[in-house]
Amino acid sequence: MIFDFRNASSPADIDADICIIGAGAAGLAIAWAFLDTQASVCVIESGGLTADARYQALLEGHSVGEPPFDPGASRLRAFGGTCNYWGRGCIPLANLAPRDWVPHSGWPIGFADLEPHYRKARTFCGLDQHDFGEDTFLTPFSRRPLDFDSDALVHKTFASSPMIFGHAYHDVFERADNITVLLHANLLELDAVESAQAVRQAHIGTLDGRRGTVRARHYVLACGGIENARLLLSSNATVPQGLGNPHDLVGRYFMDHPSGKLGTLFADDPHVLTRPYDRNVPKGRPQAHPEICLSDEAQRRHRILSGRVRPFAFEEPVPEGLQALRDLRAAIRARRGNENWAIKARVCGRRNGEPDYIANAMPTEDIRSLTLRAGLNAGDIAKAVGRKLTRKPTVRTERVDLIGYFEQVPNHDSRITLGDERDALGLRKVNVDWRLTELDRHTYRTAATLFGGELARACNGRFQSASWLEEDGGVPQVFGTSHHMGTTRMADSPREGVVDRHCQVHGVDNLHIAGSSVFPTGSWAFPTFTIIALSLRLAEQLRVRLEQATPLLGI
Repeated sequence: MIFDFRNASSPADIDADICIIGAGAAGLAIAWAFLDTQASVCVIESGGLTADARYQALLEGHSVGEPPFDPGASRLRAFGGTCNYWGRGCIPLANLAPRDWVPHSGWPIGFADLEPHYRKARTFCGLDQHDFGEDTFLTPFSRRPLDFDSDALVHKTFASSPMIFGHAYHDVFERADNITVLLHANLLELDAVESAQAVRQAHIGTLDGRRGTVRARHYVLACGGIENARLLLSSNATVPQGLGNPHDLVGRYFMDHPSGKLGTLFADDPHVLTRPYDRNVPKGRPQAHPEICLSDEAQRRHRILSGRVRPFAFEEPVPEGLQALRDLRAAIRARRGNENWAIKARVCGRRNGEPDYIANAMPTEDIRSLTLRAGLNAGDIAKAVGRKLTRKPTVRTERVDLIGYFEQVPNHDSRITLGDERDALGLRKVNVDWRLTELDRHTYRTAATLFGGELARACNGRFQSASWLEEDGGVPQVFGTSHHMGTTRMADSPREGVVDRHCQVHGVDNLHIAGSSVFPTGSWAFPTFTIIALSLRLAEQLRVRLEQATPLLGI
């Protein structure tokens, strides 16, 4: 059942077996695992069914590091979480073993521990038809990729999920008798027993002043890589440093997937490079696409982090008729959609050099004038159709920019802390101190040479490296990609991580964390598929704990 907690008719105080804070991919996956079971589950979600500016404002904070990082962007408070706007790419994670050249690398679990849960994650993501191996799917590519001469680059396959979780699972949870979802309900604090070894209850509230409590046997924080840390640090009534933080590790090792323009390729026929990696394939073809990645051998040989690159074609000036047709399509989609475009533009915005698809999807003219303009310039459209029929791009390519996406070094000094400013609920806002290391910089320089050289050879072109890669001591021109990781990292020892290998907070018997904040390292891979697999693994652990009815300290 789904309730709006702002309404007096919704329950104010709830008793449940499991309380999940956050209804993004992680929280919904855990709740999904308990559908139609004897366990009672309460899911607390700050937002509503769609984005709302008042609740989005609760994500605001400050950037205090280099490169700058906007904590108010790239996150969404709504049922379904930021995955309401996600790119839908899924791939198993790689690089779980320690690497002697990467400080603090290595997970306490391996691929074998995740493999059965990846299989369940396929079902949750609508990918049952795709088989997988370690760090790749095995589905044939939708298009044949380039052949590489050197062993530095390889192709890895990701599968494209058809699911927007907030839409796909709304009716399922609406009908569920054992699941209670509270929308517009914000966690104010986790109230711990005097010893801080267990959570007694969760205090929740709305922006309009309604308050309540959830009492549960187990609590799961599933609010993302920034907010999980913030909520632990804010739950400090019993222990001033915050729950699960005796060794000052909560919020540390903050990572993203740094992304930026590595350079530009010039070639007589750039279509040779861009077409194999175009993800817009006809219906009926496999929705599995190649990524150009650094090989494991190249990473060892050059002592660098993992990374991938994507070629983006930038067009010559678009003919007026074709531009009018594109704008007309965008206007029709926007009218059908009911989405808050301003919020979507900020959450999905990219500063790394990718084409701004969101801005291009927001035409300023009305449908009538766009239709007239397209009709007056029908010749432009006819020429574009002719080029497409001969398997050429509708507009000639001016240049191809190579945009890199990289793993980040787990850095003790890259962290989330609480500032002095408070939000509308009275919670302290976050300060994001995002920091990169010399190994990160070495990776960008080396990867640009490897990617640029091999891809230039493949299309008989010339690669020009981005100027910022040659600067010594400057701030790297890289930006986040909404993949916030590491702030409650997983480790067997409480002196090295916040949660154990089962995602339980060290020293807090009934508090668990789901999501990429537990990742010790992030590889280059899209994190959502692994977030879901880890969440389903945690759900299995919780099921066992409930069946065993483990006594809780102080409860």
